[in-house]
Amino acid sequence: MPNTPEDTDASIRVHTHSRPCYAFGVAIPIGVLGGLIGLGGAEFRLPILAGLLGYTARRAVALNVVISLITVLASLAIRGRTLTLMPIMPLLLPMMAMIAGAIITAFIGTALVGRLSNERLEQVILVFLILIGGLLIIEGFLPTQLPALIPDDPVWQVMTGVLFGLVIGLVSSMLGVAGGELIIPTLIFAYGAEIKVAGSASLLISLPTVLIGVVRYLSQRAYQGRRDLNDTIAPMGVGSVIGAVIGGLLVGVISSAILKIGLGIILIWSASRIFHHGRDRTIGPVR
Repeated sequence: MPNTPEDTDASIRVHTHSRPCYAFGVAIPIGVLGGLIGLGGAEFRLPILAGLLGYTARRAVALNVVISLITVLASLAIRGRTLTLMPIMPLLLPMMAMIAGAIITAFIGTALVGRLSNERLEQVILVFLILIGGLLIIEGFLPTQLPALIPDDPVWQVMTGVLFGLVIGLVSSMLGVAGGELIIPTLIFAYGAEIKVAGSASLLISLPTVLIGVVRYLSQRAYQGRRDLNDTIAPMGVGSVIGAVIGGLLVGVISSAILKIGLGIILIWSASRIFHHGRDRTIGPVR
């Protein structure tokens, strides 16, 4: 899909030559916070891409999904030495069902992003980010381990897994996120997974969904080749990985529950500011 005027950067908060520095700089603290609560931080990158870096909503989502792919692959590589399939085996059936559902709606979500106007897409993003922020706040008040809500029955696990996957794939593809903010609590509360196992399983579920998102956005010509790679994808991807590693090392220093509540509030506030109160973000001429 060729670029139209609304697909190009409508207005710029930072000059284009400053984008790599800003992208790298903001990605590190976002990655740290994401690492502290076991997420990649993609939901917090999106307001930065559309706000500070000045991309349209469509371009922000397309760029976010590539950066999410980088963080998922890096997380799998980091966990590779200790990642074993044995703890994940009891979750294999719902995991496969979730992947199947997510793949279906990943195609639908990327198609919708290409067809919606920028204004309508911003409204959709706002709703999704507010819901995710609300879920983070709710999670902060819940215990870390609850009895499985879904019966240990193959039929129930497949049916519910597909339904959960349909929601996860749609949100993932329309926000450009890996979906851990939805997958991890689903595995914990619906299927009784231990939190570390849920984190590893989440990466395996996210990978095919994010890959499809990247391929679909490539087919829509949503990227500008080397410019996007140098300006945003590479610096923000590297910064996100560095931040996530630091956050992982600091786990336990700050209460995860308090962080989730605080980050949920911040996400709702930033999403409302960026995607609700207009997009008059021009500071100066693009250089």
